[in-house]
Amino acid sequence: MPVHYHPGPFPPTQLDWPRLIPLLGPTAAAVARYDGTLAAIPNASVLLAPLTTQEAVLSSRIEGTQATMGEVLEFEAEGDAPNWSEDRRNDIREVLNYRAAVRLAEQLLETLPLSGRVIREAHKELLAGVRGQGKAPGEYRCIPNWIGPAGCAIEQARFVPIPADRLPDAMSAWERYLHAEEAPDRLVQLALLHAEFEALHPFLDGNGRLGRMLVPLFMWRNGLIHRPMFYVSAFLEANREAYYERLLAVSRDGDWTGWCRFFLGALQNQAEENQQKAAAILGLYERMKREVAGLTRSQYAIHALDWIFERPIFKSSDFVASSGIPEPTAKRILTVLRDAGVLEPLVKASGRRAAILCFPALLVIAEERFAIGTNGFVVDHKSAIYDPQTLL
Repeated sequence: MPVHYHPGPFPPTQLDWPRLIPLLGPTAAAVARYDGTLAAIPNASVLLAPLTTQEAVLSSRIEGTQATMGEVLEFEAEGDAPNWSEDRRNDIREVLNYRAAVRLAEQLLETLPLSGRVIREAHKELLAGVRGQGKAPGEYRCIPNWIGPAGCAIEQARFVPIPADRLPDAMSAWERYLHAEEAPDRLVQLALLHAEFEALHPFLDGNGRLGRMLVPLFMWRNGLIHRPMFYVSAFLEANREAYYERLLAVSRDGDWTGWCRFFLGALQNQAEENQQKAAAILGLYERMKREVAGLTRSQYAIHALDWIFERPIFKSSDFVASSGIPEPTAKRILTVLRDAGVLEPLVKASGRRAAILCFPALLVIAEERFAIGTNGFVVDHKSAIYDPQTLL
């Protein structure tokens, strides 16, 4: 029998705070340490762009896509690849839409509060031109939906969200809690908001991705981080079954506290990993500033480095055309960096086809394990594995 959306008020009236309090300090401290590193990074949106792409990859992978970060960046650089299947192209387009939806939400939040309007606009961008485009992008659902094996009937579903006729009132309650000033702890508030959003499943498609997208946006707008750049999906993807089980237990068993413990553990783990990666990227950038300046002896060295950090896989002709560096100098910089091993060819130039180059040192940090093979990237992302004995 499927689990149905939980009865009772939202937010829940009872949490086992003695089980949560020991986790709050370490989680908040880990987030603060990460934010300190984030604040120290000049032009973080450029330097951490690969982490933003990797978050889009992993959040989409939880929903079944198979694209890697390398493939996404290569697709952007090359525009397409004839040897990729249509399924893989669709996976990549969904990842790119995720990233575009995050950027749109960030822009809207410069002038608007985090709200249903922003969420619906982000959802519209998330599904634009991809497999979910026929499932009412930007609109809350007016019909039932359920979660289970592809094509299953509702009787075989794993979970049945709230009925469509109750959804408007439930989303209103969710949005009121989103702006609640009296919440006892912002991280617990975020945990409850994420679980409730997933249980309501307000859209016909894209709910999981949108729910994870809301994590950094909420943290940013509530002053927990200076920029909306927090990457939570590596832990959730590595612990997918535990993630789903903890969410399911909210409706099945009323176990809001167990979910909050899991979510706080995820935030702490990812804050620590994010901090390490951000610090490593900052360290790489500082080292490469000196190295690239010494190698190229060009006034454009830092400008070139910033361009490459934002696009660690790129077509050589794009660098020449769009970096803003005079063409002869741009070509010379690429040659020098390639000869020095700073850049590696992913696809060699052939005839009129430009080479596709990559910056492996940055990709190693972003994906943790990275290798260049004859057919592109071989990636094995390693993340901490959830130990249920420590959090439940």
